[in-house]
Amino acid sequence: MTWLWEKVRKSFLNRTLTFTVVPCVSRSPIRDHLHSKNIESCEETEDHWGDRLSPCPFCGHEDSPILARSQRSCSDPTVSGYSRLPPISNSNQFLTYRTTIPPINNQNPTDQNYRKIQKNLQIESKPQYPTRHETREEFLQEIRKAHKNENFMTVQRFYMRLFDSFSEICALFKINPNQSGAKLDDPDIHLEFVYAINDALKDLSSGIHKTVLKSIINALLENNKNLYEKDEVRALFVLLQCPVFGTQSSAPIFAHLLNYIAQLSKDDHQLLVHWFRILELDKLRSLIRYIMQFITLRQFSPNDKSLPPLGKTLWWIPSATKILALINAANKLGTELLHFTELYNSALDHIDLMRDYYNWQSFRPYECFSYCQYPFILSIVAKRIILTKDSEQQMILNARKSLVSKVARRQTPNIDIFFLNINVRRSHLVQDSLNEIAFKQKDLKKKLKVTFAGEPGLDMGGLTKEWFLLLIREIFHADYGMFVYYSHSRCYWFCTGQTDHTNLREYNLIGVLMGLAVYNSIILDLSFPGICYRKLLSPPVVPTVNDDSVGVVENPTLDDLNEIMPDVASGLRHLLEYEGNVQEDMGLTFQVSLEEHKTPKTHKLKPNGENIPVTNESREEYMLRPEEVELLVCGTDSLDLNELRKATEYDGYKPDDSIICGFWNVIESLSNDQKRKFLLFVTGSDRVPVGGMGDMNFKITRGPNRSDYLPEAHTCFNQLVLPQYSDHNRLKEKLVTAILNAEGFGME
Repeated sequence: MTWLWEKVRKSFLNRTLTFTVVPCVSRSPIRDHLHSKNIESCEETEDHWGDRLSPCPFCGHEDSPILARSQRSCSDPTVSGYSRLPPISNSNQFLTYRTTIPPINNQNPTDQNYRKIQKNLQIESKPQYPTRHETREEFLQEIRKAHKNENFMTVQRFYMRLFDSFSEICALFKINPNQSGAKLDDPDIHLEFVYAINDALKDLSSGIHKTVLKSIINALLENNKNLYEKDEVRALFVLLQCPVFGTQSSAPIFAHLLNYIAQLSKDDHQLLVHWFRILELDKLRSLIRYIMQFITLRQFSPNDKSLPPLGKTLWWIPSATKILALINAANKLGTELLHFTELYNSALDHIDLMRDYYNWQSFRPYECFSYCQYPFILSIVAKRIILTKDSEQQMILNARKSLVSKVARRQTPNIDIFFLNINVRRSHLVQDSLNEIAFKQKDLKKKLKVTFAGEPGLDMGGLTKEWFLLLIREIFHADYGMFVYYSHSRCYWFCTGQTDHTNLREYNLIGVLMGLAVYNSIILDLSFPGICYRKLLSPPVVPTVNDDSVGVVENPTLDDLNEIMPDVASGLRHLLEYEGNVQEDMGLTFQVSLEEHKTPKTHKLKPNGENIPVTNESREEYMLRPEEVELLVCGTDSLDLNELRKATEYDGYKPDDSIICGFWNVIESLSNDQKRKFLLFVTGSDRVPVGGMGDMNFKITRGPNRSDYLPEAHTCFNQLVLPQYSDHNRLKEKLVTAILNAEGFGME
């Protein structure tokens, strides 16, 4: 035996032996039975698995009684020379493992022989796909026949064969099965046939669904896939659309499919991004729904242990989110196919968002997963929560720094060091605000507190809201000349006459105000077109060096102009579509006249533009997720008082008291403008916060039994003190009087 061991040792030193792990030996292969007992979840019992030492490739359960490679000697009889590794590695990534040849030593004759072996292994034979002649019409006829006869054996065999391998999928669906490579604009598959097969599968029994899942497992575990170039991507594109992934029982298999796709190359991802745009919208929405359900299921795991342990499936959510990122990229590739809110997962509003945010801030992307890496999946409510909580933390941090600085200098601290204190006169509101903000730049990240000169009010939030309201109202007034209000579109735009630098401080103030409003969770009464917010996010992060591209929106269109001046945009569209002689019939030159503040102004579109005619050839030259920023700054326009009524708390009253019922009847009878004034009266702002009125805190407190008293509002706390009026008419009179005549701290 000594000579035999010596031979084995020398062979090992010459790297002529390869050692890998054999998964699940001593029982039927996984590809044939998927643990035999439970195809839905792979949740097995202890007596079935016995010793669990190596992981099952789909559920993470310790499957095989064979020792891992690190636990065995090279003489272990269970080691096979060219068997594959399990698909799950220590990094929880689903990879396709292939036999590898050790590094080559040019001086070793044995290694020279292995160089020849390696070269031979790299030569792939031409793919041989099975012959498939079925058509969509024949398939639909077979489905109708099966339903009529209530015999689905033929249909079941069809599905079992179709999804059993990538080559079967490509053989049936590829327009030209022998084609190699792929185009971005066309996957070259019979999509209508794919849709028909998936639509029919939805109405079939759970038994056939299990057959499909088992076949998909076989396809994913298939070794040495001999496919034409990019056919792997085609097959995965087809598998993603399969409706069997809409159930909880398919989650472990869906997880591996998603992970398989997530591990593809960038070029393959680019193909998928473009192909997603080709899908019918309802099919794309179904795919998004499957992935969203999968993420929610794993994030909020059921208590019935129907899923593998969370610790062994940490890669599930990152894999699924990466596929959603590809769909999001497809959606933004051209004209948006879906509204951006369709990629929100509102269930994530209820996770620990701040922990997720701090993980994003503290770790590199490959070190720790965070939903904040993929902001498209977080709803505006979730983003608002993150911004609000982060602002609060920043306020505390900056207040603490100020306190430490005072103590270090042995100065007596006072309460004002914890706040951004704005002291203004009502008669000089804009100028005082400019001076205060310019002088207190270092305090901008502290909590805002406003004081009006000569008034006794203590700011608990209400005076801050009023300061924003009055300042915005004055700056945006037509007499101030900074912005123009377009009544047709009901929005503001920059005054084109402000071409010098005299008003830069005021424009800077607007930017600071918008930032302070978001930072202090204040909703502003602003109405800018969407292109304004795209300018603010161009680029999303301002570069550290001067860059002329900051604030420049790429490729603005007539749709952007239509948001500001719909009448002008309509005229330009007519110009582009005009079939006659533009120069002779319209007599236009490269200059335009616009009316601002009731004064016409003429602008040249190019040098000497007044002398250059617009022709049929040159008329194109005559033309010219930001929505979430707008919501954060301006809130929503929806006034749903029923939602506010449901969220209202009462102190001294009950919801069914006659005066409370009368109060809500009065509010419902008001016009929309009066309803906004009511909102302004009780909260200090006439804007509805993100999330709607149901997210507001509003309290009605019982007041004195005096019919001559007006209702009082504590805007700092969104609280209304309602006296005990004796009849409905007196209630309406006093309430409307208070709503329409309240401004400032106290009333004359």
